[in-house]
Amino acid sequence: MPKRKLQVVKTKGENSLRHVWKHRDPFRVVFNFIIIYLAKYVPSMRMKNGLLQLTGMKIGKSASIGLAAMFDIFYPELIEIGENSIIGYNATILAHEFLVNEFRTGRVRIGKDAMVGANATVLAGVDIGNRATVSAATLVDGDVPENGFAKGNPMKTGGNS
Repeated sequence: MPKRKLQVVKTKGENSLRHVWKHRDPFRVVFNFIIIYLAKYVPSMRMKNGLLQLTGMKIGKSASIGLAAMFDIFYPELIEIGENSIIGYNATILAHEFLVNEFRTGRVRIGKDAMVGANATVLAGVDIGNRATVSAATLVDGDVPENGFAKGNPMKTGGNS
């Protein structure tokens, strides 16, 4: 499985989450939080997508995002969802990782006509190809190829299901 594409920033002293304010404007993070939480429960796809785009996320035409889907509040601008894709109920899409001595960020690309199932978690630095399917409750910790299928934890990938 290919390694995730991540940018790494080393931190000294306290854990990396304590350093976030050196790298992110706290007012922008609060704005992202409010917009993303509002979008979680908006029933209109057009309104939901419009709200999420205010955070810098790229959302393709006819993309559908399920109720309670959660997106990274620190780096939403690193998330891209392709046209006609589906993000399932309560899925989580992250573009960062805070660790003890470093933090990592990585672009997340979800291709056209792709599906991320309910309760799945997509980690930073992952590409999900066009027409790929991620099964419900999968931890996506690596790329999923075009027309591919991913399931489980640990994630297993393969051709069409």
